[in-house]
Amino acid sequence: MRLLIAEDERKVAEVLARGLRAERFAVDVAHDGLDAWRMMSEVEYDLVILDLLLPGMSGTEILRRLRRKGLATAVLVLTARATTADKVENLEQGADDYLTKPFAFAELLARVRALLRRPPTGKTHLLRVADLEIDRLTQQVRRGGKRIELTSKEYGLLEYLASHPGRVLTRTMIMEHVWDESFEGLTNIVDVYVRHLRAKVDDACERKLIRTVRGAGYSLGEETEDPL
Repeated sequence: MRLLIAEDERKVAEVLARGLRAERFAVDVAHDGLDAWRMMSEVEYDLVILDLLLPGMSGTEILRRLRRKGLATAVLVLTARATTADKVENLEQGADDYLTKPFAFAELLARVRALLRRPPTGKTHLLRVADLEIDRLTQQVRRGGKRIELTSKEYGLLEYLASHPGRVLTRTMIMEHVWDESFEGLTNIVDVYVRHLRAKVDDACERKLIRTVRGAGYSLGEETEDPL
């Protein structure tokens, strides 16, 4: 899952990003409201941690615009503004939860996971494709009932593919969802991780699920295509 932290206190944002990445989330960070809104307009985030007192554009205005567009992205407001009026205003604008500073990371993580347990209408935390099962809450993966151990990025890639069964996802789409904006590395990183994933998910099974669509990208489904 991919999260956005919109927080102008750089040390707070850094601690949050480091902790959430350790929990196997892909995390982007914005220190300015205008940057945060641009990123939310370009990337499909599963959850946004939103400070209210952002330079450029306030968190409340971002929240208002987000809901006006009809987007159901989960939003956890994180702020020093602790009055009842502030809480009521932002909850009425569409915030899903409200946490005041100072806070304990363990509580924030619990609230993030609680919000992700309530996916948008029509979605579920349990993903199934053929005999492959992915629990988005526990991040456990099984195929044919057998547990599969994955690294953080392998899991993120598989979850993204399984969230769009049968749909061809380009390498760019995968990079934008699974890797955060700070990533700088191999240009063929998606292909490398697909190979790793195939070795764990497909190689021991007669029925292959991870498919290559030549010149386009990758897909997860039951149709048989060239796996190269």
